[in-house]
Amino acid sequence: MLDYDQPINSQAKSRDAGEPRRSQGFDVIDLVMLLWRRKAAVAAAALLCACIAVGIGKSLTPKYTATAQLYVDPRELQLVERELTPRAQDVSGLAMVVDSEARVITSNSVLLQVIKNTDLDKDPEFGGGDGKSLLGALLGLVGIEQRPTVEQQHQATMSALDALSRHINVRKTDRTFVVDIDVWSYEPVKAAMLANALSTAYLAESKQSQAAAARRATRDLSGRLKELQERLRNAENVLAVYKAQNNFVGTQDTLIADQQLSASNQRLAAARALTLDAQAKYDQIEASRRNASDPGAIPEALQSPTIANLRAQYADAKKRQAELQSELGPRHPALRQVEQQVEDLRRTIREEIDRFAQAAKNDLTRARDYEASLNKALDAQKRQSVQMSQASVRLRELERDVEASRDVYQSFLKRSRETEEQESLNTSSARVIGEATVPQRRTFPPAMSLLAMIGFVLGGLAAAAWIIAVDQLAPGADPLRPSKSTSPEKQATAAPAKQPVLSKPAPQAAVSVIEKPVIARLQESDVMRTLGGILTGGQIADVTRLGWPTLRAGFPLMTFLGAIRDMCATLKKRASASGAPVMAVIGAGPSVDRSVVALNVALSAARDGAKVLMIDADHRKRELSGKVTRLGKREAGRLGWLSIGSKATRAINTANGISILPVIEGGDARAAEAIRKSVTQARSVGGYDLIILDGPAMPWSAADRKLLELADGFLAVLPVHLDINDCMEDILSALGGAERKLVGVILNELNPTVESRQQDKQYA
Repeated sequence: MLDYDQPINSQAKSRDAGEPRRSQGFDVIDLVMLLWRRKAAVAAAALLCACIAVGIGKSLTPKYTATAQLYVDPRELQLVERELTPRAQDVSGLAMVVDSEARVITSNSVLLQVIKNTDLDKDPEFGGGDGKSLLGALLGLVGIEQRPTVEQQHQATMSALDALSRHINVRKTDRTFVVDIDVWSYEPVKAAMLANALSTAYLAESKQSQAAAARRATRDLSGRLKELQERLRNAENVLAVYKAQNNFVGTQDTLIADQQLSASNQRLAAARALTLDAQAKYDQIEASRRNASDPGAIPEALQSPTIANLRAQYADAKKRQAELQSELGPRHPALRQVEQQVEDLRRTIREEIDRFAQAAKNDLTRARDYEASLNKALDAQKRQSVQMSQASVRLRELERDVEASRDVYQSFLKRSRETEEQESLNTSSARVIGEATVPQRRTFPPAMSLLAMIGFVLGGLAAAAWIIAVDQLAPGADPLRPSKSTSPEKQATAAPAKQPVLSKPAPQAAVSVIEKPVIARLQESDVMRTLGGILTGGQIADVTRLGWPTLRAGFPLMTFLGAIRDMCATLKKRASASGAPVMAVIGAGPSVDRSVVALNVALSAARDGAKVLMIDADHRKRELSGKVTRLGKREAGRLGWLSIGSKATRAINTANGISILPVIEGGDARAAEAIRKSVTQARSVGGYDLIILDGPAMPWSAADRKLLELADGFLAVLPVHLDINDCMEDILSALGGAERKLVGVILNELNPTVESRQQDKQYA
């Protein structure tokens, strides 16, 4: 069995078993005993530091802090219907408003107002003073007062502003609208005065900012009112001119043209009714005239007095004719005279009826003419109405423009009046809920008892650390006591404990110990099996269709992948920076087991995004080459010229991010030399992140050993169906002095690969 805790180099000599070694690190018990022996020195240092701390505290100028409390409610008073700025409704928005107001308290505008109200620019504590130079002091002695210049006054104000900002601390209590204003000063009365002045200046600034905002809004709105008024006037003028040009005249509801069209329709309907009435009357008269009936029986004749008189005369003449016919003969002159009279009356009645018919015809003609004239006028009005309808499109557009301009103007006018009134209103609900009082206790420095305690603790810790450091840096030395005070007996007793003596000197050459390789297991649960040769197809090769067990897809956290990553990381550390690292997969078992493991190692590296070049270095068994040559069409790799000796043997690209270079036909020396050239070419041109050599198979020839010198690391494959101890011993014996390149060991727990005997059959 391998013992990775011991050197692999059998020639390296270990230390003598009985050689004493100095323990590394700290021994807590020794440190405690050391500090206990030096407890007097630690206590003295602690007391000295406590006294120094109390002295420093006494020399410091005390500071006093006064606190004023403000209630900053973001929900301002709603004195008008529409405010200038909308209020935040959610909790986060309200908290942001309060935080912003807390920052406003320490703004320059508020602090400058405080400086102006309290004359801090003349206070020495805040960088001020009388502002007099030596010349000013001399002039003051003779009664001449020298006033500071504008630049000096500005400099004093800026100095006071900078000092005041450092004296102020604004705190907001969580989940409340309360803001605490802390102001410290060397004088307690001044601290309270400044805190109250700061709260008063903030409230005044808040009111002034609201008034300024309203004033600015009023000015902006008023500036726009004239422009909006002019725009409204222009729009109304354009509308009036357009109406006049297109005869849009009428009441507020309808136009005159529309009213005339409606009236013409009504008159035409009445004229058509009159025409129909006259036509019916004329037709009735004509029908009565054509018939043999009494012509005076028509309604108009019955209503006429003339016809009625003639009909009465006709009836009397007819009666007299009948009487004379019964008394006289047909040729009697009296009878003939009466008959002539009857005939005259009948003709007169007929003529009168003809006049009625002519009157009815005239009425019909007049009604038809009137109807025709109304029709003509209505057609003209209809054409005019169509023209008006087309012109009304533009009219409505102009009216909408006027209405929109009027609405905007009225809105701006109303809003301008509202903002003008808001200038004199204070809608802020911020108020002082606690005025600052004169502090009775100082806030700095702390109490003398606390200072003494802090000094005592720090002094003791410093002394203990110094004692321990000196003891570790100079073992056996006493940092607080001279060495001569220690008795020779104690020195002789303590010497072996502090400074162990080696039984023999250390060897000149250090013994190099091999780094323990990573051990991984390739199990059946890590792989999946396919039918070799049956699932092949397409133009791009797929190594998962070789018929060998390959890693399952979609399992990024399997233990085998993590072990391969560690092996690759170790390989990169050992490899040179000139090109891609080369890993040789070796094994003492069957070649097919080694090739299966090499293929899965390549898949693991490719799954992490590496571009892998896999070379079949087993020119005797050729397990990998025999598989990939049956995949289908062979294509040139990313390096199209990359080959191992002939144009027929080129790197085959696969769909898995792996390029496979089959073995070349020939002897050991020829194949090894071709592989060496291919590796050199791949490293010089680049394009690959890892180069894997599958083999060669054991036992190795001289050419194989020369080929393995290219490898930056070896990966040993141990099949579990064999004795892994014997296999590992064979591999180490074969490696000889190159066993230090071993970066990993894989225990192959897969079942022995069995080739299918029915390769020519196709399965669904």
